[in-house]
Amino acid sequence: MLLLTACAQVPGRVVEPRTSDQPAPRGAGLLRQAMLAGQNAARAEVGVPPLVWDERLADSARAYAQTMARTGKFEHAKQPIDMSRQGENLWTGTRYAYGYDEMVGHWVAEKKDFVNLPTPNFSRSGRWEDVAHYTQIVWRGSTAMGCAMASSPTDDYLVCRYSPPGNVWGHAAF
Repeated sequence: MLLLTACAQVPGRVVEPRTSDQPAPRGAGLLRQAMLAGQNAARAEVGVPPLVWDERLADSARAYAQTMARTGKFEHAKQPIDMSRQGENLWTGTRYAYGYDEMVGHWVAEKKDFVNLPTPNFSRSGRWEDVAHYTQIVWRGSTAMGCAMASSPTDDYLVCRYSPPGNVWGHAAF
């Protein structure tokens, strides 16, 4: 099984105007609620079953988010190319500037460039990287997710992990 991941390129940093000077609310329960709600709403729009929360995936995501916060390196995790591989979506932004719903919203917004063709031909722009977060979210074969966030003094790092992973070469999302 050949999986297409965004590992080939470092994800871009989101920089947008703030709507409030107040710090965004934080907490593990709020994160879980926002990630499940936002991603399952996107899945419902295309008729695929909802994802369930998996603490093992959340623990894996937490460990990697903490690594990025500690090192300042925003890049996809190196993972084996076998059945133990997890799907992965990453996000980073200014510490406390974005709510969890905004973070997931940036991934879901990639839908505007999505076409449901086999990987890697699923982007209107011709660049699979432009929709790879969205396709992982709506990938029919993915059934579970877990997310976590860690912060450096200046930045938040969000990691969501998925099982089974999406973006499988030669297959469509749904």
